Amino acid sequence: GDTGKAALAGYADLDGIEIEVFYPNDGTSEIQHLQMATQKGENVQVYAVQGNFDDAQTGVKKVFADADVAAELEKRGIRLSSANSINWGRLVPQIVYYFYAYFRLAEQGAVEWGKPVDFCVPTGNFGDILAGYYAKQMGLPVGRLVCASNKNNVLTDFLRTGTYDARRTFYKTTSPSMDILISSNLERLLYHVSGSSEKVAGWMQELSATGKYTVDAETLAKIQQSFAAGYADDADGAAEIKARFDGDHYLCDTHTAVAFRVAETRRTDAPMVVLSTASPFKFCASVLDALGCREHRNGTAIIGQLAEASGRPAPAPLAGLAGKQVRFGEVVDKGAMRAVVTEFLQ
Repeated sequence: GDTGKAALAGYADLDGIEIEVFYPNDGTSEIQHLQMATQKGENVQVYAVQGNFDDAQTGVKKVFADADVAAELEKRGIRLSSANSINWGRLVPQIVYYFYAYFRLAEQGAVEWGKPVDFCVPTGNFGDILAGYYAKQMGLPVGRLVCASNKNNVLTDFLRTGTYDARRTFYKTTSPSMDILISSNLERLLYHVSGSSEKVAGWMQELSATGKYTVDAETLAKIQQSFAAGYADDADGAAEIKARFDGDHYLCDTHTAVAFRVAETRRTDAPMVVLSTASPFKFCASVLDALGCREHRNGTAIIGQLAEASGRPAPAPLAGLAGKQVRFGEVVDKGAMRAVVTEFLQ
């Protein structure tokens, strides 16, 4: 919902590039959906996948791993890449956020230079928070990286126990970008802390075969040196949106609200930075509900309703969605993603 639109806007009508976006059907907000479905450009295509985020990401990974697809595309002079954190390059610019935040705190006198700062990150796919780990490995004085999950709290359980168990109910929440049970970037962290490709491969094979795995005590201890975790459900997030708005007139989205709530329970003596991940205007209905506005305007008019209720202007790209033509509405089965990719890249 966020990365897809950013990639579409960044690559629309660029020569030599074709961009195809898959997103989980009913797994984004209506505003996120409209951002993608109305995208202009002759080289873009958008598909909803019948399933959740895990289904969509797994389907894309299977296409990347398909030797026949790679051979066929090689004949056409085409190479595949990914805009989401399947591609490690996605994490590189996110590392900068941590350095920037630390430098600002130091400039403001909120932290003595060289003293640690904690960061609380709302995450489901473990990408943004892994960027924080890389920042720490690069020398930034990062104290604890707090993983904030929604009701799909598989990461919270893992970071506390060392057992990753995806055999649980999948919840559709008001923070849909975190509605994930197979957190792909965690695999990268496991490699860094264990130093063993063989171990990680074994854990991933166990996850694929049984839906769970448990890391050894040494690996868990190393992870817990840098990471803490907590989670907040929809009711907690809504209460946090209201409290933040009433307290300091700060309007946050549903994902950031989860991080705020978790941060309050994981504070140390170090300053805590909460990473805000999206505009509240992408989740108008949930934010309005949290503010006590239960009757919503239809379609894109809800954006103006939130602007009026909050006294905050909507970002121009979102306010500009009104009246835009929906270009893409096809829904595909997760098993059809390979065929869709090869057909698109004819």
